[in-house]
Amino acid sequence: MKIGNILVAKGLATAEDINRAAEHQFANGGRLGDSIVALGILTNEQIERVLKNSPQSPVSIAETGVDPASLLELAIKGMYSENLETASQICDALKLPSSIVNQLMVDAKERKLVEALASSASGGSIGEQRLTLTKAGRDWALDAMKRCQYFGPAPVSLKDYQERIASQRVTNEHVTRQQLDEAFGGLVMTERFVSRLGPAVNSGNAILIYGPAGNGKTTVAEIVGKIFQNVIYVPYCVDIDGEIMKVYDPTVHQKVEEAPEPTATGLGLRRARIDTRWVACYRPMVITGGELTIEMLDLKYNSVAKFYEAPLHIKALNGTFLIDDFGRQRAKPEDILNRWIVPLNSKVDYLTLHTGKSVRIPFDEIVIFSTNMHPDDLMDPAFQRRIAYKLETVEPSAEVYRKVFDGIAKKAGLELTDITYGQVLHAIRAANAPLAYFQPKFIVEQVLASCKFEGTRPQFTNDNVLDALANLFIKKVSTGMFGVKRS
Repeated sequence: MKIGNILVAKGLATAEDINRAAEHQFANGGRLGDSIVALGILTNEQIERVLKNSPQSPVSIAETGVDPASLLELAIKGMYSENLETASQICDALKLPSSIVNQLMVDAKERKLVEALASSASGGSIGEQRLTLTKAGRDWALDAMKRCQYFGPAPVSLKDYQERIASQRVTNEHVTRQQLDEAFGGLVMTERFVSRLGPAVNSGNAILIYGPAGNGKTTVAEIVGKIFQNVIYVPYCVDIDGEIMKVYDPTVHQKVEEAPEPTATGLGLRRARIDTRWVACYRPMVITGGELTIEMLDLKYNSVAKFYEAPLHIKALNGTFLIDDFGRQRAKPEDILNRWIVPLNSKVDYLTLHTGKSVRIPFDEIVIFSTNMHPDDLMDPAFQRRIAYKLETVEPSAEVYRKVFDGIAKKAGLELTDITYGQVLHAIRAANAPLAYFQPKFIVEQVLASCKFEGTRPQFTNDNVLDALANLFIKKVSTGMFGVKRS
């Protein structure tokens, strides 16, 4: 990861700023950071702070925090299974600097595991030495594969992982009222609700959001998960006493995108001394619903490949973990709550390896329970006390409902007349249903679909509104449905 990408992701600079700095660096020499400072884009203190908060690249095998034998096994497995032939190829695969990989190859040669072939002008730099496994090396690789088939970026140590989680806590960020107002700008939210939500988010503690279905609980939780701006670092995998636990998951972790190379000069941005065994990501947001089981909150051991996959809540560390539709999971609510008692109380979780060894992991994430069931039906008072913030979403008033409906209709190019609005309200009352924030969007989408099918301009009609209402409420369809006759 290049320092320029980190600065852009953190909002400290723009891609245009970095491009200008690269051009300045090309013309004047020196480091990219020097050019950024010279152009007044950032101060030297700001750049140093970003670098200091990033994991520093190790300069020796000892600084990786991983057993040298494990690193050597990983390199040999790569040569065997991926046909890696040069030190540069191994560097790219293991995400380790050349100084460490070269030392590993020296060790491998001394052990008679690899031998040098002719130089190559294609596998890396011109004249780079090509390496191949000896018979002893192939046997060594096969034996290592039997113990663990993982091959990829080198792991970080458990100690480094624990320290990294603690150093990039969610509470390091302070969410302001302005940020919340901007985040919820497209929604109609009461000021009181936002005022209560802000302290809950800043606390870093668990939040319970409850209330009638269709009133924005999930939407609120998703916005909370996306409101954070800091860049964090997630390891590809972690070494736990020689066992591998994979953590980085591209389906969960949004990686900071690599900016294109500066086009004016073709000069690549200087790679900072950031340890590339870590992936620069935005704070994760993990959402799980009815599919959640107790087993999904434990380490998943692949008995064939012989390594672990981190559970969902570990992948959510330093971010947000949403348990949606709480109470409707395959696991019993009390079983899930009992599993969370220790993490929510002590901010520490314990994972158990298949060997029986227990591993301590700092538990830093905002856990959000979202449910349309009453809290008294889900948890006893003792557990309710462990959830410091409880926010209720209520059905909108008629005034707010009209405001929401007007906004959604206007955005879709529809005119909501008093006649159409009255038709909808009459139907809702006839169905003995409460007003809900989701209803206007549902009706508008149904009307647009109907107009598209009929080939007419987007507009509310008596019939397409009735059809939308028929899909909104499960009723027996008949003439005069909802008390309004079809034309």
